Amino acid sequence: MTVHARRLGRWGGALAGALVATAIAAQQAPPLEVPAKSVPVPADVSPQMAKIVGAPLRTNWNIQPRTGEEWKPIAEAGAAALRKLVPGMLERLKVGIEPTTIDGVRAYIVTPKDIPPENRDRVLVHVHGGCYVLNPGEAGLPEAIFMAGFGRFKVISVDYRMPPEATYPAAHDDAMTVWKAVTRTTDPKKTAIFGTSAGGALTLAMVLRAKQEGLPLPAAIAPGTPMSDTTKVGDSFVTNAMLDNVLVSPDGFCDAGAKVYANGHDLKDPMLSPVYGDMHGFPPTILTTGTRDLLLSNTVRVHRKLRDAGVEAYLQVGEGQSHAHYIRDDTAPETKAVFEEIARFFDRHLAR
Repeated sequence: MTVHARRLGRWGGALAGALVATAIAAQQAPPLEVPAKSVPVPADVSPQMAKIVGAPLRTNWNIQPRTGEEWKPIAEAGAAALRKLVPGMLERLKVGIEPTTIDGVRAYIVTPKDIPPENRDRVLVHVHGGCYVLNPGEAGLPEAIFMAGFGRFKVISVDYRMPPEATYPAAHDDAMTVWKAVTRTTDPKKTAIFGTSAGGALTLAMVLRAKQEGLPLPAAIAPGTPMSDTTKVGDSFVTNAMLDNVLVSPDGFCDAGAKVYANGHDLKDPMLSPVYGDMHGFPPTILTTGTRDLLLSNTVRVHRKLRDAGVEAYLQVGEGQSHAHYIRDDTAPETKAVFEEIARFFDRHLAR
């Protein structure tokens, strides 16, 4: 061994020791006490986004349904309200929807009235959010409609099974069934997968599973504020608690929904917490979150893990936005900007 190598070894050992000591010290350090304060709506967001950011905390954010049967009336009530908004979105964004079944899985074909030539052979697969228990049927379509309208891509949105109809791995199985069907008829290099929240986690899990099963990978993916760690590890679970007006608390309704879907399965399994999966070989990825998002850390940690794996990964963060605010109002300029950014990313990476 050369003197240089010995020195490098000693230096490397010292650095490793310092890092371990720092980690231990951080664990032993007392928590920082932060005084109570009022947080105003940012002055540099649009009026539409200001209304969303300034809204009160979500009603019944702390409910804890423990079964699929208990979740069903809650999901149906929320879906009824969202379905009323869909016709207006379709009209404003000039998009049409068609329910269908793909190899036994419910889905919707979401198509812009004007598809540019470069997108005519491209297909996007969408998996909706809702903590694995919310947004059935047309209630799961707003994000797909926004992507079709602003990006002018054809989108296939998966209306996957949820409790009480089925628990884990039903949503994952349905999403993969649709993915396999799409790749039988479309060149995978002309496809992408996207989704927000639980849909963001499913997007990541679909790639992990495709790798495991030797299936084709999409050309790009767009996980929005993914539920990438259902064990609730991450700084923003603390720093943004009671500031995020959608999820509100790490121990709120979304945590309850994920546990009902998991049905006793290990929450650290990469299928449910994909940040723990092997992300080497992932396709180019664009992630979206907000400064007040309870899942900001979930998103940042995925971005860092992708970068460490050598994957091209882009992170866009919305000013003042809580969880998934960018899919709340298609008239907000911030929403348009998010989806046009994703569309440009897809355009760069999908074959023509």
